[in-house]
Amino acid sequence: MSHICRAIIVAAGKGQRMGGDIPKQFLKLAGKPIIAHTLKQFDSMESIDDIVLVIDSNYAEYMQRHILDIYEFKKTISLVEGSDTRQKSVYNGLKSLPRDTDIAIIHDGVRPFIQRELIEMSIHEAIDCGGAVVGVPVKDTIKRVDGDSFIRATLDRKMLWAVQTPQTFKYDIIIDAHRQAMEDGFVGTDDSMLVERLGISVKMLMGSYSNIKITTKEDIILANALINGGRVGI
Repeated sequence: MSHICRAIIVAAGKGQRMGGDIPKQFLKLAGKPIIAHTLKQFDSMESIDDIVLVIDSNYAEYMQRHILDIYEFKKTISLVEGSDTRQKSVYNGLKSLPRDTDIAIIHDGVRPFIQRELIEMSIHEAIDCGGAVVGVPVKDTIKRVDGDSFIRATLDRKMLWAVQTPQTFKYDIIIDAHRQAMEDGFVGTDDSMLVERLGISVKMLMGSYSNIKITTKEDIILANALINGGRVGI
């Protein structure tokens, strides 16, 4: 049985931590804007029907002229206006999806090194169990501190993962989770957190340490090092 899978690429951030004249998603890696690299990964997948790109409305014309018109993606890419928070932006994207959507794949626009195999794996796991997220085990020792910055516990890092995207869910689950969070005034740090608070288990999948989110100038340096060192294909 085939499933209708649609991707939501979140690229509505203003990139304030990066500085510069344009948002970070438009900065170039290997001669091409970051967001174009990200879109290429999803555009090339047969299992994904189409793409929703959530953006700052002030950059709608820029996105159309400098990204979509130039790189000629094969799939239909719909622009949806973002909001003042990532959670609200994702919700806008979810609400824009047709009701026949079976699976919604949510991904950060500034994670250009995501592997297609991981996207595919997340889709299959979401079909099987309702929701799946990509992440990696933490490498550092993690401490829990109090309000005065005194250490109160050392957490078992064997049980700790750093979550990434894509985060992939059955559509009815994730839209209900976002709707409930909105009604409750709850703000989560990622989409899976909204699903978890409904009592629904989410599967963690082994991702890649190269699947970085480009947020700061240091991340640009790391991204170029990964490309130049042949650690990622782009």
